[in-house]
Parts: sequence; C-alpha cells; structure tokens
Amino acid sequence: MESFGSVPSVLGCSASVALAGLLFAAYKLGLIYQLFHKTETKSPRHGGESVAEVLRAHGIKFLFTLVGGHISPILVACEKVGIRVVDTRHEATAVFAADAVARLSGTVGVAAVTAGPGLTNTVTAVKNAQMAESPLLLLGGAAGTLLQGRGALQDIDQMSLFMPLCKFCASIRTVREIVPTLRKALAIAQSGTPGPVFIEFPIDTLYPYHLVSKEFAVKNPPKGLMGKIVSWYLNNHLMNLFAGAWETRDVSPLPVHIPQATDDQVQRSIELVSRAKKPVILLGSQATLPPTPAEDIRKALEDLGVPCFLGGMSRGMLGKDSPIHIRQNRRDALKEADLVLLAGTVCDFRLSYGRVLNRRSKIIAVNRDKSQLLKNSDMFWKPTIAIQGDAGSFILRLSKGLKGHRCPEEWPQSLKAGDSTKDNANRAKANEKTEHHLNPLKVLHCVDELMAEDSIIVADGGDFVGSAAYIMRPRGPLRWLDPGAFGTLGVGGGFALGAKLCRPESEVWIVYGDGSLGYSVAEYDTFTRHKVK
Repeated sequence: MESFGSVPSVLGCSASVALAGLLFAAYKLGLIYQLFHKTETKSPRHGGESVAEVLRAHGIKFLFTLVGGHISPILVACEKVGIRVVDTRHEATAVFAADAVARLSGTVGVAAVTAGPGLTNTVTAVKNAQMAESPLLLLGGAAGTLLQGRGALQDIDQMSLFMPLCKFCASIRTVREIVPTLRKALAIAQSGTPGPVFIEFPIDTLYPYHLVSKEFAVKNPPKGLMGKIVSWYLNNHLMNLFAGAWETRDVSPLPVHIPQATDDQVQRSIELVSRAKKPVILLGSQATLPPTPAEDIRKALEDLGVPCFLGGMSRGMLGKDSPIHIRQNRRDALKEADLVLLAGTVCDFRLSYGRVLNRRSKIIAVNRDKSQLLKNSDMFWKPTIAIQGDAGSFILRLSKGLKGHRCPEEWPQSLKAGDSTKDNANRAKANEKTEHHLNPLKVLHCVDELMAEDSIIVADGGDFVGSAAYIMRPRGPLRWLDPGAFGTLGVGGGFALGAKLCRPESEVWIVYGDGSLGYSVAEYDTFTRHKVK
C-alpha cells in the first residue's frame, strides 16, 4: 500500500517540474515580459537612437568609426543629437583616436565598427588601450540574432575574441537591453583600473520594426503543424525583440568606483617621506586619470619638492623646465635614493622588473590594479607600503599631510646637475656631422625649439621615439601621447586626430619613425576631410 501512496507525490513532483519547465521556456521566449510590455509595431524609432541618447547623457562628444551597414543607425542617430561622427581610413585608427580622447578629456572614448573584419581590425588597438588603462567603449555590429552561427555575412564569434581584452563584454539580444547595458559598460570602463569595454549589436537590434519585420517574413513557410510552429516562433521572436523598447528609461551615468588609499596608509606614507633624505617619485600614466585635475597634482608635487621622474602620460606634468623634474640618470638616482614612491609606475621591463630599485630603500607603491601594484615583488623588490588606490588622489593627500615640509634642496640640485651634464653630452652628439643623412638627435632638438607652448606631442615609433622621450620637452600636463607598455606602432594618425579634436587650439606634432609612418599615413586624408588642421 505504501508504494501506491507514493504515486500522488511522484505525480505532483513531475507536475511541478513540468510547470517550472514551461515557465522557464515562457521566460526565455519573452512571453512573460510581453504580457506586461507593449510592442509598438508602428513606431519609426530604432536602437541607434537609444545608443545616441545614452552617449549624449554621458558627455560623449565624438564617435570614431569606419562606416558599415551593421552600425549605420548608430551613426545617423549620433549626428542628430550633436555627437560628431568622424570616419577614418582604418578601424584601428578609430580606436586609437577614441583612446586619445579618453586620455585627454577624462571621459570615455567611443568607437563604432562593423561586424567581422571590422572588429578584427581593432584588436591591436583595443589591446593597446587595455595595457594603457584607457577607458574605451567599442561598439560592434553583428549578424542578426537568429542568424548568428548559421553562416551569415561577416559572422564570427566576436565575444570570445574580445573577452580577454575587455573589462566587460555584452551582446544585445533585445532593443530594451541597449540603455541599461550601455550605462553599465560606461561605468565599468571608468571604475577601478580603467580599460576597454565591448558591446555587440546584432543588426536587428538597431533598425526600426518595419524594416526588421520584412526580414523575418517567411515567403514559403512549411505546410502543416511545422509551418505554423516556425511562423509562430519567428513572430514571437520579432515581438519580443521590440517589446518595451521605447519605454522611458534612465540614461544618466551610473556611479564610478575609484579605489582610494586608507587614512592609515596615507599617514604611514607621510611619516616615511618626512624622514627621507633622498626621496624620489616615479610618476606613471595612472596619475593623470580622473578625478584629480592634472594641475592640482602638479602643484602638490611642487609643494613636496621631491625630485620626479615622469613616464607615459605624466610626461609634461611639471612643465618644460621644472627644478624637480629629472630626465636623465634614473638608474643611478634610484640606487642612491632612500625612499621611492611608485605613483602609478609598474615594475615591469621599464624598471628592469624592479631590479633597479635599491633593496635598502623604503618603497611606497600606489596603483589601482593589484596585479600591477605587486608585479615582480616576489622576485626583485618588496614594497614597504603597498596601496591599491588612485595615485593622483594619494599625491594630493600626501602633500596636504606634509604641508610645510620640503625635501632637502641639495638632493634635487645634485640630480639636476647630472641632468645638465647628460643634456650637454646629448647636444654634442646632436651637433656631430653626418655624411649622408640627417642627424636624428639634431632633428629632435630643432623640433623641440620650434614647438609652441601649447603643443601636444604624439610619439609613434621605436628608436626614434625612444630618443624623443629624453630630448623633447612637453610644455605642460597631458601634452604627451605615446602607446604605453604595449609599444604599438601605428598610433600616430589616430592619436593626433583625437588630440586635435580635444584641443583644437593646440599644435599637434607627430613624431614618426620611418616604419610607423606607413601604418597611418592614409589618415592625412581623414584630417583633410574633417578639416582637422
């Protein structure tokens, strides 16, 4: 009798499983959502308008692109709301230009490219942005939602391609997802350690209902039950694609999280710096990131009076001829220093993996990224204080806590004297006669003397740019652009384009190596078409 008594419970369990399965299927097919949200089949609106609304609300002024049919609605809508659309001659240039805008403006740089080869052409530029820690949004076209994986034109697995390169990747499946997904992506790009994010837009999420519905129409559907199932499925997919698409949604920016040093870490650092006789600051690109204005950081560094070596985007932070900016003999200075502040600087190949640091020195390391903060600390160096936080904000708090204290003047003066000796030696080399070609050092010295005070320098090359880094002197903060740790050739055209759009009043000088020139020389057509001069 007991076995018969268990029958109702088994049947009840089976019914519950079946009901749960039906509810899950209804959810996945959008049936439940469609019960409460209308599909406006007569609306002429399209997904590109939603993209443009979010970008405008986030203060985006430029959209870089190489035009393609998959993404045309985004470009049209952006132009209508006042976002300047700039089309380039190569997709990599579009991303490089967006990267430059992100670095110079403090906002997210945005590029939009078409599906397949359009996106694969951006891979190097996106990786460069990742390693340079630039907040970047890449919008990519894609095959229709029902055609992905079925051999459609330019259809590849784009998500797998960009997941290792981006902080966040998403594929839009319905029009209603566009606004919340974009807001999330833009916040992630700027939070923590900034970096690129990628959103894939299947073509049927961007065009209006009346055009998409024509593509969903089955000309000769199978007869009988199978034909009815196919027709119902396609119609339901179309209705779910646009269900709730034009309901009012918040497009304003989401909060951005920026890690900060604790009060205890700042206080301990203040005590170490106050006791140091020969401190040195190594400033990296992270110090130029929002929210701290570059001019505030400059003033804080000048108040501290600690000799500084500037790298990456921080070049120019102290102007052209600052008494605390040391440009030469860094290895010797680090061996002699009793305290080193790594402010957004990483112990990678640029610092010989940490081997140039004196093991007897007190080392304060500040970086937003934990992996970069402690890179190679298991082998060649050990931080006295390791702070996962924003370098720029930390410098301001350090300077405030040390108000009235200055580094002993004999120390920066002795390093500056070494600078002068090395500069004189470089000038002597620049004046050496060459039999057949220009002396590259002489060229760089001449250009440096010709540059206006508001000039921006774009460095694109290998050895020639290596020489430029210690000969050319940016006149102020955020006036030097180089690829960063990835060492990418070909950034010149894109960086210059983004820089000139951000600072139209400034001269922009591209320092090309003979090899790097070939990568972006076609962009002079872009400069001409868009009157970027």
